[in-house]
Amino acid sequence: MRVRFARVTVTPDAALTWAHDVFGNAVATATFQTMTESLTIESVVELELGAVAWPVFEMSESAVHYPFCYSPDEWTDLGALTVQQYPDPASLLKTWAESFVRGPRTDTLSLLKDLSIGVATRISYQSRDEEGTQSPIETLDRGWGSCRDFAVLFVEAARSLGFGARLVSGYICEAENSALTRNNAGSTHAWSEIFLPGAGWVTFDPTNRAVGGFDLIPVAFVRDIRQAMPVAGSFNGDFDAYLGMSVEVHVRES
Repeated sequence: MRVRFARVTVTPDAALTWAHDVFGNAVATATFQTMTESLTIESVVELELGAVAWPVFEMSESAVHYPFCYSPDEWTDLGALTVQQYPDPASLLKTWAESFVRGPRTDTLSLLKDLSIGVATRISYQSRDEEGTQSPIETLDRGWGSCRDFAVLFVEAARSLGFGARLVSGYICEAENSALTRNNAGSTHAWSEIFLPGAGWVTFDPTNRAVGGFDLIPVAFVRDIRQAMPVAGSFNGDFDAYLGMSVEVHVRES
């Protein structure tokens, strides 16, 4: 992905300062000088996407079959990205993930594809505007979830198998005049990436049963989905001052 043009406009006027977080994501901090009854944040970005629809992943020979071992440097650098972020005291998630391992020498990419499709098969997609994300065990128990619940379940299941994984927040690049319809198109979207030696970070979108980053626009890469809030902050005002929030996403092909 190549960024050709980007602009962030905040109303009322604010002083914007930019920095990069520990993951390398660009973060803008807005400081306001006046009181207001509303807040509008407009982000306009022109992108060039180069991901192909049917990618071929050139993996290292040592990682073609599962289980495999990351190199010492890879293991050190992946760090917390290999560690489950949600408790699984009864190993319910790990047991479920292990059911996709077909034998002592399972094809690694096939395993991850099966796991991604397994999430979509086990869980029914349901858009959910409530704040927060279900834990993987909650998603398995309820049998439904939003895109972020799908992504967290897949990442945590992959981590339970020893993979380095991270979550991605962004958008689906589906033009407004497109005849295609995909889950969570026209809004923010969440998916996942697995680190595979030789191939690097490989994209898995369990919500749409897709592999590869075709038509996905990444905005933030994080260890925990709670680190990927598009907007966060605080305000001073009456206890009932907050009346709600709306989000609009428009995608147009140039």
